[in-house]
Amino acid sequence: MKWTTLLSSSSSLSQHFRSLLRSCSVSSSLLRGKQLHAAATVSGLLSFPNSFLLNALLHLYSSCSSLPYAHYLFDQIPQSHKDTVDYTTFIKCLSRQGYPQKALNLFAEMRQRGLPVDGVSMVCVLNACARLGDVKVGGQCHACVVKIGVSKCVRVCNALMDVYVKCGGLVGEVKKVFDEMEERSVVSWTVVLEGVVKWEGVESGRVLFDRMPERNEVAWTVMLVGYVGNGLTKEAFMLLEQMVFSCGFGLNYVTLCSVLSACAQSGDVSMGRWVHGYGLKMMGWDMDVMVGTSLVDMYAKCGRIDAALAVFKNTSRRNVVTWNAILGGLAMHGKGKVAIYMFPCMVQEVKPDAMTFMALLSACSHSGLVDKGLQFFEELESVYGIRPEIEHYGCMVDLLGRAGRLEEAEVMVRKMPVPPNEFVLGSLIGSCYTHGKLQLGEQIMRELVHIDPLNTEYHILLSNMYALSGKVDEADSFRQILKKRGIRKVPGMSSIYVDGKLHQFSAGDKSHPQTARIYVMLDDMICRLRSVGYVPNTSSQVLFGCSGRDDCTEEALEEVEQVLFSHSEKLALSFGLISTVSGSPLYIFKNLRICQDCHSAMKIASDIYNREIVVRDRCRFHSFKQGSCSCSDYW
Repeated sequence: MKWTTLLSSSSSLSQHFRSLLRSCSVSSSLLRGKQLHAAATVSGLLSFPNSFLLNALLHLYSSCSSLPYAHYLFDQIPQSHKDTVDYTTFIKCLSRQGYPQKALNLFAEMRQRGLPVDGVSMVCVLNACARLGDVKVGGQCHACVVKIGVSKCVRVCNALMDVYVKCGGLVGEVKKVFDEMEERSVVSWTVVLEGVVKWEGVESGRVLFDRMPERNEVAWTVMLVGYVGNGLTKEAFMLLEQMVFSCGFGLNYVTLCSVLSACAQSGDVSMGRWVHGYGLKMMGWDMDVMVGTSLVDMYAKCGRIDAALAVFKNTSRRNVVTWNAILGGLAMHGKGKVAIYMFPCMVQEVKPDAMTFMALLSACSHSGLVDKGLQFFEELESVYGIRPEIEHYGCMVDLLGRAGRLEEAEVMVRKMPVPPNEFVLGSLIGSCYTHGKLQLGEQIMRELVHIDPLNTEYHILLSNMYALSGKVDEADSFRQILKKRGIRKVPGMSSIYVDGKLHQFSAGDKSHPQTARIYVMLDDMICRLRSVGYVPNTSSQVLFGCSGRDDCTEEALEEVEQVLFSHSEKLALSFGLISTVSGSPLYIFKNLRICQDCHSAMKIASDIYNREIVVRDRCRFHSFKQGSCSCSDYW
């Protein structure tokens, strides 16, 4: 009788615990859930045959994104008691925490066990597939959707279309799934819109946007980000006005962060400033930490590092991502000493992570702080408990290579615990070019070809190295090989915002409406640069068959110089000089690394025209003032 009563009371208590755990899952109350977990363990409830408590705990830790605990609980549930819901819950947790392949492996295990698959399971699996970004796996998931009979489910179709959008932009497949849907939600339309904007262009996206029977905040955000990302600031502001004032939508933190991210990528600070003002109006100074972090990142990547620092200092809630954003921004702007100075303050406030040290090592690399970089790398695991990743090794190779310590850099590459990737070897061959180490450059090039045979940058670097070393025949032969293989250099593009409008230039570009005025200014600028000692650096143009060598004809050398004069950066600078108020700063964004000739020209131009000229190239920022650059020619 006592044993029956004990079982009855324990069962009732277990039911009560399960109810409380479910409540914690819904509210994401991890601390309270852990307390209940401890109480259930101490009271011995988990030792009774009440496996549903383990299930409830699994759901709690999964919903709170506590992967280690979720993994432990999943393993604790007896195999005979694991059901579809348990597998689905853990698959969702793995996917959200950045382990999509493990999530798909778990789904395969679930199928092998013969457990039923429903629409909820399939949505979680498709989300993992979208995160993985593998189109082949996406096709297999599509076949599974049809096979298990959930192809009519709206949520499943939405997730399936998202897979095709994320996995290479298969807009045709997206539209096919969309057309076959018997019922469509606003999410269905929005997923198609995202694919069209991303892969067919913002104009095609606007046509679809205007056709939508209903629009949610995500649809508006997709269009806004599309406009900002393509430099269509005027259209973005018009859409914002319609969204906020005509349709009554407020901008939530997701929309604000998405727009700020697009501003950071495109360099559109005018839209970023508007979002900053809106955020202050709606949230005050105590704004959401994600919005504050996005603002820091946006200002830094738009060349306004002082504004980024001001926002950072006034942000009351900061996490490790916020700190990483400002340290990364300082690194890009060549302010390595400031980044190092701020690091002890960070350690007092938050725990640094792997990204923190990537930012610090990059800051040391761009500022020539070799000893400090070596110290950070040595302390990475011994002091901060962070195992070095391949990106950390890449930063160190870059740091040593820039300083001319190529032997040490090569030793580090060979002693890495994992094979070097393109980033690591690319840094090393770049240093070989800078310091004229042709033999090592040839060796590294052979390894890079195996990784990415079509990457033009490394082929061109090696060809230039041959030419600069006097091996003209090898350089010519190498260029012929590139032509036969159909390998073409990625065209350099430079952009500049004037009055909220994006203006783009390529080398020798004559498509701009103000081309005549731009080239008049360019000719005048070159004359003024020459008058104060500017000499064209023709070594930047060895691919044209002339590198300033004695055997170059006067005509060939003149042709090379004319090509140099019409580089995209100089065209953007000329346009900026004729289109902005005298003395105002100019911000230029380039998709490739700025060449040595343009770097020299920008320094002199900043002094002649009394302008600050900020150039963001693929690697970093160069702030030219009064004849000098923030990089101190260490780049």
